[in-house]
This record gives sequence, C-alpha cells and structure tokens, in this order.
Amino acid sequence: MEIIEPAGIDDIFELATLLGVLFAQEADFKPDRRRQEDGLRLIINSPSTGVILVARIDDKIAGMVSLLFTVSTAQGAAACWLEDMIVHPEQRGGGLGSRLLQTAVDYARDHGFTRITLLTDRVNIAAQRFYARHGFEESAMTVLRLHLGV
Repeated sequence: MEIIEPAGIDDIFELATLLGVLFAQEADFKPDRRRQEDGLRLIINSPSTGVILVARIDDKIAGMVSLLFTVSTAQGAAACWLEDMIVHPEQRGGGLGSRLLQTAVDYARDHGFTRITLLTDRVNIAAQRFYARHGFEESAMTVLRLHLGV
C-alpha cells in the first residue's frame, strides 16, 4: 500500500540514506550522512522552515521531496523551494515520482504559496523533462553560490 505523508523524526535514517543516493548523482554535492541527518532534523523540527513529504510503500520509504518556505518580494507573497526530490531506484518508472511531486504542488497551493522554484543539474536532462511534464518552466536566471565555510 502506498501513502504520501509528512516525514517524522523517526524517518531521518531512511531519508538520509535516500539523500546519499541523490547527492551521489549530483555534480555540486557529496553525500555526508551526518550533515544530511542534521539538515533533515532542522526541517522536521521547524515546521515554519518547510516540510518533507515521504512516499511509503508497505511502511518503507520509497521516495521523498522537501519544500522549503520563503517569501518572494517579486510576488509579494509566500513562495517555496522544492528540494531533494528522489525516488528509490527500485521504485522508479511506476509513476511514484509524479504522485509525490503532485502532492508537493498540491501542498504548496493549499498552503497559499504562489510559486515553487527548483534546481536540477544542467546535465540531468531526464529530470528537466520530468519537471517540464509537470508544468515547470526554465528560468532565465542563473544560480550563483557563495560557500561561507561554516
């Protein structure tokens, strides 16, 4: 049985394992279980920061997506970042990613967010196509980062 629901503190170990899979395939990040667990804990323990939605199949986490909350001065309203979307490799191809993404979009809309922004690797054409099929459009903006060494 499949269920999609907000993650709880007891899900951190499984979620960090999934993030290890995600960050192993991304160009900008490397898996670091301690950091991933710390970040997950920050989100789960602070509902005003964001929400992590998990897809469970037979009580095992099969996928996740997080929404991090912010304010868009351009829109004069609440907006959010879609972060860390991943479906376990064994569960891909059956529509779980689409259902998980739609749940995140519905959550954002139902909670008054006016925009969802996400980043994906430039070379990850499959991810870009996936998000485009769900209504996401390429932005004219470029991502820049300043790592503060903290």
